[in-house]
Amino acid sequence: MTWENPSATARQQILRETRTVAVVGASPNPARASNFVGTYLLASTGYDVSFVNPNADEILGRPVYRSLADLPVVPDLVDVFRRPQDLSGVLDEVLALPDGVRTFWLQFGLFDEDLARRAEAAGLQVVMDRCLKVEHARFHGGLHLAGFDTGVISSRRRER
Repeated sequence: MTWENPSATARQQILRETRTVAVVGASPNPARASNFVGTYLLASTGYDVSFVNPNADEILGRPVYRSLADLPVVPDLVDVFRRPQDLSGVLDEVLALPDGVRTFWLQFGLFDEDLARRAEAAGLQVVMDRCLKVEHARFHGGLHLAGFDTGVISSRRRER
């Protein structure tokens, strides 16, 4: 494995600059990780979140789009919850969008160096095998809610 994720500082900058997120492979099933992440993004971030799933009509009270091309806006970040064999097709969808997508983010367990190189060659930032929710919470002092030590010594919540 020679490809490496952006540094923690670079990932934090990605999250700061992101305004719109598309969750590809979002599930209406509350037991699925994509649903949990979507719930967090809607409740704990200022991101405009869209869900993409050709088999669902509504997730968390929001409309679901059949494909990235159907979204009303081009997202800054595409967060992917799909099988490894589907990733190339998702990247093809991202690359077919008009300019605007800045980051191609693959969730825990998803890692493909060739795919990352192809995305980077097209000008995208790539993060793989990382959870968007965990990373956002990590940089915003929110991991304490799940019992992790954030390293922040304060009794006050951070302002968003």
